[in-house]
Amino acid sequence: MALLLLTCLPFVAALVLGTGASAPRRVHVAIAGGASAAGLALLLTLAPAVLAGARPAVRIAWVPALGLDFSLWLDPLGLLFAGLILGIGLLVVIYAAGYLASAERTGRFLSFLMLFQGAMVGIALSANILLMLVFWELTSLSSFLLIGFWRDRADARQGARMALAVTGGGGLALIAGMLLLGQAAGSYELADILARGDVVRASPLYPAILVLVLLGAFTKSAQFPFHFWLPHAMAAPTPVSAYLHSATMVKAGVFLLARLWPVLAGSELWAALVAITGLVTMVFGAAVALFRHDLKAILAYSTISQLGMIMMLLGFGTPGAAAAAVLHVLNHAAFKAALFMVAGNVDHETGTRDLRRLGGLAVLMPLTATLGTLAAAAMAGLPPLGGFLSKEMMLEESLHARLGAGSWLLPALATLGALLSAAYSFRLAVALFFGERRTGEVAAPHDPGLAMLLPPAVLAMAALGFGVLPMMLAEPIVTAAAGAVTLGQAPHLHLALWHGLNPALALSAIALGCGALLLWRLPLVATWAARRRAPDAKRLFDAALDAIVRGVRRASGIVHRPSLQRYLLALFAVVVVLGIDGALVSGIHAGSRPTLPASLAAVVTWVALIAATLAVVVAQRRRFLALVFISVIGLVVALAFVHLSAPDLALTQIAVEVVTIILLLLALHLLPDAPARLSSMPRRIRDIAVGAVAGIGAGWLAWAMMTREAVESISAYHWANSYKGGGGTNVVNVTLVDFRAFDTLGEIIVLGIAGLAIFALLEPADRGTAGRRLREWREDMAHSPERHPMMFVMATRLLLPLALLVGIYIFLRGHNQPGGGFIAALVFSIAILLQYLASGFDWTDERRRIGEHPLIAWGVLIAAATGLGALLFGAPFLSSSFGYFHLPLIGEFELATAMLFDLGVAAVVVGAVMMALAQLSHVAQRAARQSDGEGA
Repeated sequence: MALLLLTCLPFVAALVLGTGASAPRRVHVAIAGGASAAGLALLLTLAPAVLAGARPAVRIAWVPALGLDFSLWLDPLGLLFAGLILGIGLLVVIYAAGYLASAERTGRFLSFLMLFQGAMVGIALSANILLMLVFWELTSLSSFLLIGFWRDRADARQGARMALAVTGGGGLALIAGMLLLGQAAGSYELADILARGDVVRASPLYPAILVLVLLGAFTKSAQFPFHFWLPHAMAAPTPVSAYLHSATMVKAGVFLLARLWPVLAGSELWAALVAITGLVTMVFGAAVALFRHDLKAILAYSTISQLGMIMMLLGFGTPGAAAAAVLHVLNHAAFKAALFMVAGNVDHETGTRDLRRLGGLAVLMPLTATLGTLAAAAMAGLPPLGGFLSKEMMLEESLHARLGAGSWLLPALATLGALLSAAYSFRLAVALFFGERRTGEVAAPHDPGLAMLLPPAVLAMAALGFGVLPMMLAEPIVTAAAGAVTLGQAPHLHLALWHGLNPALALSAIALGCGALLLWRLPLVATWAARRRAPDAKRLFDAALDAIVRGVRRASGIVHRPSLQRYLLALFAVVVVLGIDGALVSGIHAGSRPTLPASLAAVVTWVALIAATLAVVVAQRRRFLALVFISVIGLVVALAFVHLSAPDLALTQIAVEVVTIILLLLALHLLPDAPARLSSMPRRIRDIAVGAVAGIGAGWLAWAMMTREAVESISAYHWANSYKGGGGTNVVNVTLVDFRAFDTLGEIIVLGIAGLAIFALLEPADRGTAGRRLREWREDMAHSPERHPMMFVMATRLLLPLALLVGIYIFLRGHNQPGGGFIAALVFSIAILLQYLASGFDWTDERRRIGEHPLIAWGVLIAAATGLGALLFGAPFLSSSFGYFHLPLIGEFELATAMLFDLGVAAVVVGAVMMALAQLSHVAQRAARQSDGEGA
């Protein structure tokens, strides 16, 4: 239960923040900060047991047929990452409260932030790799929202699109890799996979698994050559940069490789791909960071370099290197988040991030300068800070790693990376705080308030504490997490500042000394580097994206012709071909089951059905008349359901017919009475032939199925378990809201999407060519002299409460008698439609209190929350519960959780119908106003 609460807290906070966007800022900060603090406190209560060897876990069946379970566990590696996510997340929320301008929509911002936090916590705690994929993709979507938060800025929109394209593409590769991994290991449960590392590495699928998983990890963690999205993500607000690029987004790839280290590491292919990629990224990122002038760009490329260092350590494939990687994850999170916040403070107070326009701020902003200098020293690897320890461990491991020929090359390149890291760290601190005084766009900047100083202060102190007191602050969690990465093979760490005179210390001294020398001669080096033009990864990405878009547009222009006739012809032709192929290969034979005699009423209604169908074809150019015949077809189908003892279907059919016919009548108001003839005679003959073949084939298939002997079906199970399992005697309704509730949830989501599609299609209908045609048609239309007939108005207002009462009755009885949420929603919709028809859209719309969009959203959320509620009680998703209660005067009655699900269904249906009605009315109103304006 604790792990479930830990995972759900950020998502609940995101939902509350999203629905309470109009609340004051302090409320938003309290909700987001409270959720992060509560999650961190809950995690800390579990930490002693986890460090002692316990492994809290929870497993709830979700989609067992696919091997997807809602499985969570907490081991030391998950504890480390979840602690960083929640701890730094809390500090970022506090920092954002001071950083964001008063006009910023903090509710929207913090809801995105908490959604991202929940996704990252889910990745850290997932014990099922398919579940991890769900959270993985959610991080890509939520980071897109965060990076593009300032959506009025072109660079923010571009950075968000680029991040989504690169990490989303890598996510697709990761999905394939995880599916192959589960197939090779024989399970999607992480504990099983970790125990079968030898089996996976011996599988012929191993090379494909490794490459696909690495693509997902490298794109997420911005490894070369997928690094280019991260600097452009700096267009996000600084709190986002501090969070995504220190402890969360970019660390997801590192976490993934650390988690799968026992399974995938240990091979030459692993070492070649991971270690070399990490080494190249480390040196490349540090070299680029050295020559950047924007503070956040320097930090972005330094992040790329530092992540490359961690990847290189994991690629070495030794337990000691894995332990060093875990230690640097901790150190990097502390100093990098602090540096981003310091950069934000400088930008906030001076109005610029350009290093060439800044300098000497230590006098004007002493607290910010102190914190920034400490964090930069940790990034450079200066003692006595934590960065010195992890850098020294990295150099020590590089001396012992064996990667290809030349035992000296690897430590030399690792030292070069450390040298460049020291140089850009020194440059950042010296030029910003101790150089010639420049104050940017503000005459006398000063330190910001406590909200913007406290979080970087905590992080800078942590970076210092990891070096001064590593045995207390870092050693326990790093030792335990390294043991989780290596399955107990990691050596016991003894972290201290002084390990004696050794080669690693010498290499570290060389890196620091040469880094200072490089800073001294940086202008000469910068001039030399400016003459060398390297390929621009972003330019290459944009060119490739443009080429793909052009190709897709050409292909789309060939396939997707703007002709509904062609689409329908292709659909029916494919169905006919597949049907003929099935008939020729397998045969479709009628059975020997005897038929029942047809009554006179059945024959009459069948003749009416055939006649109405033919009449629709004949009168298809007279739209109103064709609609009348369509309504006759719907009525006959409803009568057939009554004749076949299906009252639920009959009620649904009649209600659907009424709603759709009314909406179609309103749609006819926007169309000419008789459309132009679009098909030539040869084309019509072709269409008749294809339709006749399809119709005859469908009829023969139905005849063959109905004349075969009855076989046992799943309906027997539904009959037997409807009452005792679902608490209802109406098998149809129990099936919809219990046995097959997941299908119904998908259907109402599709219905909501259809409503949104109607909104998107009709919103621009009064503009452009469509609007011009609409105004021309309206000029030719005859209007009734009595806009709202009084008899109709009074009758509908009297019928409204009665119709609503009937709808409530149908809703409440649906679990045991014909009815339910869907039919009740249609009755509600008819009652509301009549008000719009009788009294006009303006009169009715003024009295409406709930919009269509919120109604659809709340309907889906209520239905989904009903299913999630079952998880809290250890039952599968969307399981229902029921009970019988007795009240005086009322007697015994039943209450079932399925009623809440049915309520969600009803809300979505009413919302979708009202959205269609509203858009039809809006289009007509706008067209009328434009016609009147043009006439005037």
